[in-house]
This record gives sequence, C-alpha cells and structure tokens, in this order.
Amino acid sequence: MLKKLLIIAAILFAVFAFANNFEPEIELVEQSKRTVTAPFKYAALLSRQPEEKIKIPVRNIKAGQIADTWGAPRGNDRTHQGQDIFAPRNTPVYSAVDGYVWRIAENNLGGNTVWIIGAGGRVYYYAHLERYAENLQVGESVTFDTILGYVGTSGNARGTPPHLHFGVYTTGGAINPLSLFE
Repeated sequence: MLKKLLIIAAILFAVFAFANNFEPEIELVEQSKRTVTAPFKYAALLSRQPEEKIKIPVRNIKAGQIADTWGAPRGNDRTHQGQDIFAPRNTPVYSAVDGYVWRIAENNLGGNTVWIIGAGGRVYYYAHLERYAENLQVGESVTFDTILGYVGTSGNARGTPPHLHFGVYTTGGAINPLSLFE
C-alpha cells in the first residue's frame, strides 16, 4: 500500500509541477515547501472517500435558489458542466470542502479561477471570480471556512450578472454539483 501511495505521490508531483510551471530555482522557502509536499498531501486525499454532501460556496444561498443549468448548451460545441450561483459582486466565495489549493489561474472561459482538490481526488472548480482572496496560495490547506475569492464576472462572464461558476470533477468526468449541496 505504501509503495502505491509513493508512486501516486510521484506521479502527482510530476503533474503538479508541470501544471504549475515548477521552476527548480524557487527563491521562497515556503513556496518551495508547499510545492514539494503538495503531491503527498494530494495522495493522502485519494485514500479518503469524497463527501456525500458539500457546502454551497456562496453563503446564505440555498440549493433551491440555484437554477439547474447543468447540461445547458454553451455555444455550438459544449454544454454547461457546473452550476452558476448568482450573488452580488464581491460576495465572498468559500471552499465547499476541506482540501488543498491545487491551482490558481486565469483562463478565457473561467477568468479568475481556483481549483481545490478534496477527498477521493475530487476537484472543485470556482470560476468568474472578481478577485482572489488575499494571500491565497497553491498548496495551502483549506476548510469550508476559507475564503477563496469573491463573486464576479471575469472570463467569458463579462456582461452577465455577477455569479460563481462552480464545477465538480471526478476521475470519471464532471458531475452536477446541485445534487451534492446540503
């Protein structure tokens, strides 16, 4: 079992280092520690079962207030693989689970995004953030009390009402987060 975990940790380290443009000459000792230990933390998460129910990442929003847009067409070539949670701009966005910050990045679709890896290797995707929480860093441990960022309209959400696009990904692909909300 230990040998398998070490192999998984090594693979995750390689994937993590590549995905986060790991530089061998990192000057900050703390950042280096997070980069080196993160794959082992992630591997430990793989051995746990993912949560059956998760917190809604925008507080004071109930599951019944979220319109189910799972699978709705998005352009000609894709469907919506998440749920949009509408809230006033700059409303705090919390982690839905305990886990680790896997990635903080900007892209054309999601704009300002944060990826959290949780139990069972499940990945939680937070997109269209107005801005990130101050001092949020890759490799950081998070709980459902951790603010990741703030509701906004970054990426392809410009011109729409402020919202969080929230996605959940398993090794089998995206799943509808609405069924997970408690």
